[in-house]
Amino acid sequence: MMAQYLEIKAEYPDALLFYRMGDFYELFFDDAALAAEALDIALTKRGKHQGQDIAMCGVPVHAAEGYLLTLIRKGFRVAVCEQLENPAEAKKRGAKSVVKRGVVRLVTPGTLTEESLLEARRHNYLAAIAEVRGAHALAWADISTGAFHVMPLAAAHFAPELAHLRPAEVITADGSEAQWAETVSEIGAALTSLGRAAFDSSGAQKRLCALFGVGTLDAFGSFTRPEVAAMGALVEYLELTQKGKLPLLRPPQREDRASAMQIDAATRRNLELTHALSGGRAGSLLATIDRTVTAGGGRLLERRLSSPSRNLNVIHDRLESVSFALEQSRLSAALRNALRKVPDLDRAVSRLGLDRGGPRDLAAVRNALDQAEAIAAMLAEADLPSLIAEAADNLRGHDALLELLEQALVAEPPLLARDGGFIAPGHDEELDEARRLRDEGRGVIAGMQADYARETGIASLKVKHNNVLGYFVEVTATHAEKMLSAPLNEIFKHRQTTANQVRFTTVPLSEMETRILNAGGRALEIEKRLYDGLKSEILARSAEISLTARALSELDLCTALADLASEQSWCRPQVDESRALSIEGGRHPVVEAALRDQGGGPFIANDCDLGDDSDIWLLTGPNMAGKSTFLRQNALIALLAQMGSYVPAKSAHIGVVSQLFSRVGASDDLARGRSTFMVEMVETAAILNQADPAALVILDEIGRGTATYDGLSIAWATLEHLHEVNRCRALFATHYHELTNLTEKLDRVENATVSVKEHEGDVIFLHEVRRGAADRSYGVQVAKLAGLPAAVVERARIVLDALERGEREGGTARETLIDDLPLFSARPAPPPPTLTAPSKVEERLGSVLPDTLTPRQALDLVYELKLLLEDQDNDESPEERR
Repeated sequence: MMAQYLEIKAEYPDALLFYRMGDFYELFFDDAALAAEALDIALTKRGKHQGQDIAMCGVPVHAAEGYLLTLIRKGFRVAVCEQLENPAEAKKRGAKSVVKRGVVRLVTPGTLTEESLLEARRHNYLAAIAEVRGAHALAWADISTGAFHVMPLAAAHFAPELAHLRPAEVITADGSEAQWAETVSEIGAALTSLGRAAFDSSGAQKRLCALFGVGTLDAFGSFTRPEVAAMGALVEYLELTQKGKLPLLRPPQREDRASAMQIDAATRRNLELTHALSGGRAGSLLATIDRTVTAGGGRLLERRLSSPSRNLNVIHDRLESVSFALEQSRLSAALRNALRKVPDLDRAVSRLGLDRGGPRDLAAVRNALDQAEAIAAMLAEADLPSLIAEAADNLRGHDALLELLEQALVAEPPLLARDGGFIAPGHDEELDEARRLRDEGRGVIAGMQADYARETGIASLKVKHNNVLGYFVEVTATHAEKMLSAPLNEIFKHRQTTANQVRFTTVPLSEMETRILNAGGRALEIEKRLYDGLKSEILARSAEISLTARALSELDLCTALADLASEQSWCRPQVDESRALSIEGGRHPVVEAALRDQGGGPFIANDCDLGDDSDIWLLTGPNMAGKSTFLRQNALIALLAQMGSYVPAKSAHIGVVSQLFSRVGASDDLARGRSTFMVEMVETAAILNQADPAALVILDEIGRGTATYDGLSIAWATLEHLHEVNRCRALFATHYHELTNLTEKLDRVENATVSVKEHEGDVIFLHEVRRGAADRSYGVQVAKLAGLPAAVVERARIVLDALERGEREGGTARETLIDDLPLFSARPAPPPPTLTAPSKVEERLGSVLPDTLTPRQALDLVYELKLLLEDQDNDESPEERR
């Protein structure tokens, strides 16, 4: 056995080998040590190899999926080795023969299909990067849904596209790993290399044609050699990992990078589109706006949010469908109730195609098609917009398949086909007979006993069973002669005589015994055959079912967005080819939701008006006033509008945004030796080098990570470059008030500020954005709010006053004033105030119940308190009064 293990393991040196031993997957040698540590299970030993103990651990087959998920998430690949024959067959070759085994599947992050291993509302993409003579392409597929896409790309564009897709695994050609390692690691994907032969475009063409059963790929579009190479390598990898059981991939869909808003990785991270900065989904824009009720709808929402469209016709069609769902509120509510009953159709069909499904996947297809018919009937009488009309058409046409599945399947099938019991009674006569024999064997034998008693005239005749003879007919010795005489001896064959009984058998009884003993196994065989037939019927219509799945997701998404718009009072945006970014009463959807959930105050809505006359707003104001929130909310509103959603505002006019850039927040990148300022400069450089006139840029505090004048200079030059070279729309927040003077030099820059109110040395944030410039940053006041010791705050005020006087009086005067500030003049914090007994006034106020006072009593109380206060002042010494 160990020789067999080592032979198989040699073929998969980079994977953990799950070696099937009965009801367990066992791991040996180094695999065992690694798996035991990763899974936190016991490491034991089994036998010896070359004089050394063999390390071993194992996991139960029935619980293997959970362990697989843990290993995959920790970066392992797993080769699943199954028994390919029954142990009884192996014994026929000799008592010590080893059961044949082989790897049936290589489990990797990008090839998961099991429901328990996947996030229902997220795609699990496998991507491939190909290069042919300096030209590049990216192909990606989700084998759990059948999605298959390809895109030609310049090498510089891979990072933003991979950040958009967030594949679980990326395939590259041998020798090119170093080129892509950093890009792939940034998105947390696994990097896998494949032989260069897999990327040969000629071989890839043949591989793809064979997969889709066509003579040429021209029917699917015109693909470049790099695109064919990327798709072919991806299919080759699937053949290797799935051991020939290829998934049901849809025909490849060619994507055009120019058709979608371009969003780089830093912007996705800063805007927290699908993941919060903490790393989880909670707190992201996706989590905040997700009202979908199906897994497919949830995945479609993430795709749309990650890749907003630039095609006006597409945007308007999507907005029209949301408007329809919003106007038809009763119909939308009924649709959402029906959609809640729709299982994950795409993934059920995919598992069936890979032979990893079961009876519940058949039932999922049945239930989904049943709901599709019901939803189509709901939409039959309505005047539908084009997108919903197309979806409604794709819901129909499955009558024959649906009827077959409804007749064949029970309401709640078991998980595994080997458990049986999923075919409904009455669907197959042979199965019903096998089940009757299995479940009612005693009744059948009792019926034969009655027939034999009547035929022989022996009322005491019995049909019995034991482990030696099986079923037999038994009569008392007094009736033996009759049974042994003609004509009964032709039917009843003597088997055994005992002291008081004589036993016989018959051919029908022997046949019935065999049928009864085999009935259980026979029933399972019939059910397995029927399961395969139902599966084949579904797979034969997989293309039509895929269209239905997409239609259900489309309906789910448009009704979910309508529900969101209705609940949150969002408006339909006007989207066109202009340069406008005119938003009235805009709100940040995530912050507003957080305030609502925490019981905080209302979100303060603000306007934004960028366009031909003022492309750039220069935003000043103190920290904590809401500048970053204002910047982000306008970017998110533009993104939501081009996704095809209503937006959180009173009104919004959005000129199509080609690229969205965000430079917000501060963080370092220690792994690559980058300081906070270096990260800031790298991201700013990317914006200035790439932003086109249709881009929208939001920049927050450029230059704050370095010395004051260095930072001011960089911020100044950046603003000028955006205005003169990029000529794009931008929101530019800064604490460098010197920049506000640029509005006199740059004609399309306008000042805006976040209002605050100062009261008795404290600052009150109004969170209102208005035209104009802030006079200062209120940093000392914010520091006081943060809880800095009073002595530090007071010292900061003194230093600030000195610096501001020096600024007004010129450089020499400023240096003199700084020299006059003693370096160690900070005073220790004053002792905490001594608690004193309450005054007479406080005692009297403590006894008052305001709600019970009449107007006259309240006036009398004022005079009384005034007298008490005067008496208190007279009682204090001059020192106390001071």
